[in-house]
Amino acid sequence: MDEKNPIQAVHCKIFGIVQGVGFRYSVQAEARRLGLTGWVRNCSDGSVELYAEGSSVQLRHLVAWLHHGPPGAEVERVETKDAKPAGTFQRFSIT
Repeated sequence: MDEKNPIQAVHCKIFGIVQGVGFRYSVQAEARRLGLTGWVRNCSDGSVELYAEGSSVQLRHLVAWLHHGPPGAEVERVETKDAKPAGTFQRFSIT
């Protein structure tokens, strides 16, 4: 992540037992608590995918949280890539 750009973005894919355990709703609550914008959704392969924008500190906190998720989730791995900020999101949504 580029520390000089105040708004940065990440794209993450979370694998494990992450569907049917309130993962997306918990991600949304955590992202909003951190002041991030973007989206989260279920994928057909059983994973959860998200895109988030915010400061590098906010994004690091979210990515760290993703490694354990909410109670009931069993996160096996998190794939994280830096992304180009779109700057078009007003809040963090479930899609």
